[in-house]
Amino acid sequence: MHNIPIISAPPPSSSPVKGEEFGVCRKGSRGGFIFTSLFIKQKPPVQRVVFAGDESKRNRVNCSPVLLVIAIILWCTGCGGPTYVSPESRPVVQKETLAQLGYSVQVGAFANQDNAVRLSEALERYGLDAYYFVHETGLYKVRFGDFPTKEAARRQAEHARAAGIIDEYWIVSPDDYAVQKQRQYGSRIDLRDEIVGTAKRFIGTPYRWGGTSPDEGFDCSGLTMVVYQLNGLKLPRSSRQQYRAGIPIGRDDLMRGDLVFFATSGGSRISHVGIYVGKGRFIHAPGRGKKIRTSLLQRRYYRARYVGARTYLR
Repeated sequence: MHNIPIISAPPPSSSPVKGEEFGVCRKGSRGGFIFTSLFIKQKPPVQRVVFAGDESKRNRVNCSPVLLVIAIILWCTGCGGPTYVSPESRPVVQKETLAQLGYSVQVGAFANQDNAVRLSEALERYGLDAYYFVHETGLYKVRFGDFPTKEAARRQAEHARAAGIIDEYWIVSPDDYAVQKQRQYGSRIDLRDEIVGTAKRFIGTPYRWGGTSPDEGFDCSGLTMVVYQLNGLKLPRSSRQQYRAGIPIGRDDLMRGDLVFFATSGGSRISHVGIYVGKGRFIHAPGRGKKIRTSLLQRRYYRARYVGARTYLR
């Protein structure tokens, strides 16, 4: 070990007097020094030089201001400084641009789609925003409402039950949605995959959107709205509203879960929408009463009527 000169405190027999700045500078666990100071005023201490190799004197030394600065630098470098994590190494978590759905009420469990349609229409007539969907069990279920609190959802459900529209019900918490789970668990939950997985459950189903007009494209946009809502995101109801609400993206920038829009009624007016699922394919409801299916964007019909794409996940 090299002998390094260090400014030392007075010998142990010396007592600090008025005017001295007396301190102890000891070696820290990280290779630097820790300084403890006693201020008595004005008079500088008597100093002498010892060497770091002198074990009897190295643990008790007086630190001048300059030495204190050096000790702080040594302490900082001793622990290696802050660790920088490059953006590439951080997990990518999708951030949604749509508002998150609040509490909702779920009712019914039907093997027959018509029963789910009739219940959703009855709830609509009662003044509630309702929709049916294909549950992962294969049964049709109905949800309605977007309530700020669980109690508000419960009160509305009780009113509907008192009116004879529903029977048993279950309150869906915002924590049950994929968007909230992604916020909680980060990259372990891929919101785009959840959206695509939800859309695939509808394939083969003759989609019927109760109480809406085909002129507004509610059949197809009803599908996209329901898929997003089932994952906790409040997508607008009509295809044109959905087009305006999203962030424009190029065709080459499409990612799973984005929406693709078409003008199928002539001109450039938005009248159809589908959910992009990757590899040039999208899931959509072709029309009232037709089965939900997967189609190719490169198909001549859709290529000629393609208007653009929107993303709601950044």
